[in-house]
Amino acid sequence: MLTVGLTGGIGAGKSEVSRRLVEHGAVLIDADRIAREVVAPGTPGLAAVVDAFGPEVLTADGALDRPRLGAIVFADPEKLALLNSLVHPLVGARSHALETAEAEDAVVVHDVPLLTENGLAPRYDLVIVVDVSPETQLDRLVRLRGMTEQDAKARMAAQATRDARLEIADIVIDNDVPLPRLERRVREVWADLVRRAEAARGGPEASQE
Repeated sequence: MLTVGLTGGIGAGKSEVSRRLVEHGAVLIDADRIAREVVAPGTPGLAAVVDAFGPEVLTADGALDRPRLGAIVFADPEKLALLNSLVHPLVGARSHALETAEAEDAVVVHDVPLLTENGLAPRYDLVIVVDVSPETQLDRLVRLRGMTEQDAKARMAAQATRDARLEIADIVIDNDVPLPRLERRVREVWADLVRRAEAARGGPEASQE
């Protein structure tokens, strides 16, 4: 098995890259999706969050009110750290369980937005960073996601710097390019991942891709 950490700044197009890697045969473990699952209604994770932040972080139907919780934690670093201390271990445990259930020859891609910020690079055999310029990030967040420029800049500033992400990268995918070039680059990266997975198992190099 080859384990890959995939990350990139907000608006970099990481989801597009992960989707294309899945099309080639990768197994995707999405940290954002798991983070929602571990605080779904009825879970111990949600109970812990409510215990820490109070019932006001729940909607009328008992689900987590994410906007309300976000307004609380992003205004207070200590409360954000508390939330992370509750949720991140649950996400990590679930991600590990999903990974270990996969076949020995799988290429498992962990889509982790805060991989750099949380120092998670050593957990993976290699790290892929989807990279774009800050100007491209800002344009996509405002034009495609409907954020205000102020909100977009604040979200970008709350993440690791571009240099910090690139420093931990084993492979960089430039997404400041037209779609056909991105597709070609992802194909190249996938072929490299398959070769690495084969080498890790001591088998012949894969050359079918």
